[in-house]
Amino acid sequence: MPHLKVTPFDTSLLEEKFSKSQIITFRAKALKGDDELLGVEHGGEEFLLQLKPDAKATLLKYDKVTRPLKVNLLKEALDKVSKELDLEIQSSNIAMSNTKPALSSEYFKKIEDFENITYPKEKISVEVGFGSGRHLLHQAKKNPDTLFIGIEIHTPSAQQVLKQIELQELDNIWVVNYDARLFLEMLPSNSCEQIFVHFPVPWDKKPQRRVISTSFVAESMRVLRVGGRLELRTDSDKYFWYALETFFSVPKVEVEIRKNEALEVTSKYEARWKRQEKDIYDVYVKCTQDSEPKILSVDFNFNIVKYRKGLEEELPKKAMVFDGYFVHFERMYKIGEEKLLVKCAFGSFDRPEHKYILIEENSCRYFVSPPVKTTVNYEAHKKIMELINNV
Repeated sequence: MPHLKVTPFDTSLLEEKFSKSQIITFRAKALKGDDELLGVEHGGEEFLLQLKPDAKATLLKYDKVTRPLKVNLLKEALDKVSKELDLEIQSSNIAMSNTKPALSSEYFKKIEDFENITYPKEKISVEVGFGSGRHLLHQAKKNPDTLFIGIEIHTPSAQQVLKQIELQELDNIWVVNYDARLFLEMLPSNSCEQIFVHFPVPWDKKPQRRVISTSFVAESMRVLRVGGRLELRTDSDKYFWYALETFFSVPKVEVEIRKNEALEVTSKYEARWKRQEKDIYDVYVKCTQDSEPKILSVDFNFNIVKYRKGLEEELPKKAMVFDGYFVHFERMYKIGEEKLLVKCAFGSFDRPEHKYILIEENSCRYFVSPPVKTTVNYEAHKKIMELINNV
């Protein structure tokens, strides 16, 4: 991802340049450590850039939590900040692409879009972690009457598929660059034909990071219509047996198992595994009953929450576990004397949110966008408000 390495400099000597910047909205200094965050507003989006000093070079890069998905926007912001601050660049990878940024496509959707969205097709199918996109593109061409929503957290893969959508002139794929475990909660009940999960990362050493979980399967059964299927394809023996146990923990489902089934389209990794004579398992979980409509009315405003002197010392430093969710104030950054930027992880144990909270003299908000509207996130939000107000 875009970044610059610049000759080390003393940020305190650049106060006047910070204040006159056309792009930097604030400067936040870590309470522990010597790194800093720069609030940036560019191209109609807000995000953060990180300053990480070192004896040989200071790294100026994107912040993972708030980064915009248009890579060229990041590159422009890094270039503008370096010029405004008159930084001496040692190395750079912010050369601009002459092509249209793929993630500006009309077929790219943000998670927030699904709070109020109109689906262009009656039929909807979802693919989780589409990778190269071969299967997703094949399904879309084969089934033009179905909208295929591809979920992929790997940004370059999302960009590549968006390019292929344009090249192949497809109009029935949406790409979402987000965590599928959270995304499903945004879909209406009884709305999907299929949910594909092909060759998920096994995460043998960190099973809590697996896509397949009891809550994911339950949510899948909610969004699938009666007769719709969740389809798992894996080459991992451990994942196969883990998934079976998980599927059978959900009531009223039908499970079908196949081994070494030949599909119409094969990924390069699957072809390699077949040459190695590895077994490939297919597990189909059929939805057998209608689900009630999901109605979730949540408000992520902070109302009367505001900064007070000494708040940064009062907030708990360790993760707090509650019934069904957690809250962890991971890092704190001071902005001047009366503002605080808090990096916070919260929500579900297996589907956590990561957000910054900007606490100012007379207001408080998530920077740059509110959490996904899930029940567990809302419970965590209420606890965060309580902790900030009452600690």
